[in-house]
Amino acid sequence: MGLLNFFSKTDDVSNLTRLSSGSITVDSEGTIITSTLPRSFPEMQVEEISSRVLKIFKDAKEAQMPLTELILEFPALKITARELRGGAIIFLAPSSPKVPKSGS
Repeated sequence: MGLLNFFSKTDDVSNLTRLSSGSITVDSEGTIITSTLPRSFPEMQVEEISSRVLKIFKDAKEAQMPLTELILEFPALKITARELRGGAIIFLAPSSPKVPKSGS
């Protein structure tokens, strides 16, 4: 029976972060102004996402390639960001599974 207990579920599942949908608005320095994300969403991840989005917009501006919208699709998360005069509004949403269309 000890071997079966090894494969049974443990409390480690509670450590997984549930992907929620919501938005954050940040200023040009990365300070969060507003957020509709639940408090359970890790603040460290929100800061990482916002700093990278701001860096992409800043780098595009420095390269004289104005970028107003950014859409990133990952297997589990879709990030849509819009530039707001140096800051950004960032929308987070769980990605829906891609189902191939039938060829009929």
